[in-house]
Amino acid sequence: MGVTVESMGPGMAPAEDDGVLRLGDIGFDAPRALLAGYGLTLIETPAGEPIPGSYWGESEAGIIGSAVYARADTPVHSMLHESCHLLVLPADRRAAVHTDATDSIEEEDATCYLQIVLADELPGVGRERLMDDMDRWGYTFRLGSTHAWFENDATEAQRFLSERGLPV
Repeated sequence: MGVTVESMGPGMAPAEDDGVLRLGDIGFDAPRALLAGYGLTLIETPAGEPIPGSYWGESEAGIIGSAVYARADTPVHSMLHESCHLLVLPADRRAAVHTDATDSIEEEDATCYLQIVLADELPGVGRERLMDDMDRWGYTFRLGSTHAWFENDATEAQRFLSERGLPV
């Protein structure tokens, strides 16, 4: 296993002054267009409202079926991560998702890898910034950092994505 994602428990997210990029910093238009290209819908939740389908609570993105829910204070990495959980699933499993997408280590690794790749499609984000934010947030990897895992320990994730026609 290459990754243990968000090693903190639900409701234990870092404070908003943690320096991670949030959707309010980049806007919803580019992420919405990116996800639409993969058949997903990004739905903005009003400030202060609970995010539907959020496993972690607080400002973390939520997923229900092919919809991704987020607020302006949702970290970009969280929106991408939850979106990628949906993208790595077959359509029949995706339709049944509510809050928790998978228990599969292989799917989790592929999700982490794909979120980094897709970050390059968002203006003002990019993979380097996203990997830094993932480390700040508490993602933990066997090799010690997101960068090290992505560059040196993600061949299974690459294979998984390639076999499904997803970007690597």
